[in-house]
Amino acid sequence: MTDVSRPLQGKCALVTGSLQGLGLAAARSFAAAGCDVVLSGLDTAGTNETLRRALELEHGVRVLYSNADLRSPSEIAQMIGESETAFGAIDILVNNAVVSHVAPIDEFGTEHWDEAVAVNLSAAFHTTRLVVPAMKRRQWGRIINVSSIYGLRGAANRVGYVTTKTALLGMTRAVALETVQHGITCNAICPGTTKTPVHEAAIERLMASSGVAREEAERTFFAGKQPTGRFIPSASVAALMLFLCSPAGDDITGAELPIDGGWSIS
Repeated sequence: MTDVSRPLQGKCALVTGSLQGLGLAAARSFAAAGCDVVLSGLDTAGTNETLRRALELEHGVRVLYSNADLRSPSEIAQMIGESETAFGAIDILVNNAVVSHVAPIDEFGTEHWDEAVAVNLSAAFHTTRLVVPAMKRRQWGRIINVSSIYGLRGAANRVGYVTTKTALLGMTRAVALETVQHGITCNAICPGTTKTPVHEAAIERLMASSGVAREEAERTFFAGKQPTGRFIPSASVAALMLFLCSPAGDDITGAELPIDGGWSIS
């Protein structure tokens, strides 16, 4: 009998870019649901072992950490191989890792363009092509591509980010059609602005310079963006991922799901 409090017991979830922010929130949610987890990210702060061990102890699951450089197809293949050796297969893939560089196109360095394509788009292609065979054998799999509000709308000075996040939607549709007869779904979620250190610093600067309370500073920060005037909680995005992995999500595939406080329709 399935433990309703741990509906994904026995599954394995790989979440790229999962040492902080939205990716870490997703990893925690999957672990709480009973999933074994593969954490993935370039650990510059030396926190991976602390995070890995904390997830194992708190949720009673197994957690593997990979420092694969997602710009490298060979390192991605090694990460997938090691994960499948450890857990048998990857049942849930969340392509979340991202890089972003801000500059007008005539000043946008080719090295930043190449990195954006490699990490934001090509890495998702490589992880997906490598996990699908085992998903087909098991006749079950969930692929979640983290796009963005900027996959649905344009933005100045962010050509690498907008282009790759938009292309990720096309990949989602193609993979969904190719895998629909194998118990696999592939969906894209399009978050608005979630809380990050950069965004938090901007709010604090507004509070300091204008002498306003946090609520007012957030409304100013989000003017012309998220109509709700507040950050999208990472936990809410992670909850949407869990829903897509539940039986209720069995017939949702190829979808572009905004979670943006109404930004995409404003």
